[in-house]
Amino acid sequence: MRNVNRLDAIDREILFHLGRDGRLSNVDLAGRVGLTPPPCLRRVKRLEEAGVIAGYRAVIDPAATGRGLEVLIDVEIQAQDLKTVQEFETTVAGYDEVTEFRRLFGRPDYFIRVAVADHADFEAFLSTKLIGLPGVLRVESHLTMKKIKANMW
Repeated sequence: MRNVNRLDAIDREILFHLGRDGRLSNVDLAGRVGLTPPPCLRRVKRLEEAGVIAGYRAVIDPAATGRGLEVLIDVEIQAQDLKTVQEFETTVAGYDEVTEFRRLFGRPDYFIRVAVADHADFEAFLSTKLIGLPGVLRVESHLTMKKIKANMW
């Protein structure tokens, strides 16, 4: 079912509405997509079982939790062995400050999104956790001025 071509217009409408509000009741969702509740629930269950709907979660305001500063980081590594690469990925993925972590094709090698309280916390994260990791060649940080749009999927 992961094949997008197998999703019909109603499936896409269900995904649209659940993507914006995962707490919609089945009755409300059914009304929005033009179905009665039983077939709507069957479709949602089918989408969940197929892995198209991978889960539900709350979207947390970072500022409300004391992590209002978001920084995007590009990292290049010079590691030539799989062990160093795997250790780097495991270590960085384990940091609480890291909210998104991707390995990229080309340069940079990695994209990391971190959320911290302020500039001092970011400096501490960078100095004590990221820069000293084996294989790290270059780190470039970008402070977020303003979030214009953030899609969850």
